[in-house]
Amino acid sequence: MDDNTLLRYSRQIMLPQVDAAGQERLLGATALIVGMGGLGSPAALYLAAAGVGRLLIADADTVDLSNLQRQVIHRDADIGRPKVASARDTLRALNPGVAVEMLEARLEGEALDAAVERADVVVDASDNFPTRFAINAACVRRRTPLVSGAAIRFEGQVCVFHAEREGSPCYRCLYGEGAELPETCSENGVIAPLVGIIGSLQALEAVKVLLGIGETLAGRLLLFDALAMEWRTLRLRRDPACPVCSSRP
Repeated sequence: MDDNTLLRYSRQIMLPQVDAAGQERLLGATALIVGMGGLGSPAALYLAAAGVGRLLIADADTVDLSNLQRQVIHRDADIGRPKVASARDTLRALNPGVAVEMLEARLEGEALDAAVERADVVVDASDNFPTRFAINAACVRRRTPLVSGAAIRFEGQVCVFHAEREGSPCYRCLYGEGAELPETCSENGVIAPLVGIIGSLQALEAVKVLLGIGETLAGRLLLFDALAMEWRTLRLRRDPACPVCSSRP
């Protein structure tokens, strides 16, 4: 690291859990962020600011006026642009040292598997169950850590799934087939700062996963009630009948 790089990340390098070796590890890491909306915005911004060296950002959507209430990576001038292009410009302006690769598509099938295989950690910032289930299955197949988040109305949740750990649950263990119901912000609404809180927590958990420090939310579901300003933690167990991970080698 040169002097400018050391200065940029000096407050992290001061932490004994990170130090220079940890910062080098972040700079050499790749994170895949699926969704450049309310959750993906703060997650991507903080991962770029923290110095995760390569960000793969995936989204097939364009910026709409209704997005700007909560998707803080985009600006009014970006309306009509692809979200990945808008996000790339903001991230580059924040930290030119981070490589940002746009995946302007709804990742599925082989393309999803290929993107997950390139990543050291996956941040699921999507807003629908079919996409979340597909991302989870790809992470299980590729044994890639997954940081999952969701936010709706005044409620949010975060969890980490370590597919490489023996006996660990996956996202499908948490939600079965009955979860495939319409639960999106466009249909139910969401308060603006909530997605910032949940997306920032996803970024924090992703950094911890990349550095191998602390206790992540693996095997635990963190729930947040913004109206009551209360946090709850639930323990998760692997479903022996899970169609995704029960037959995992």
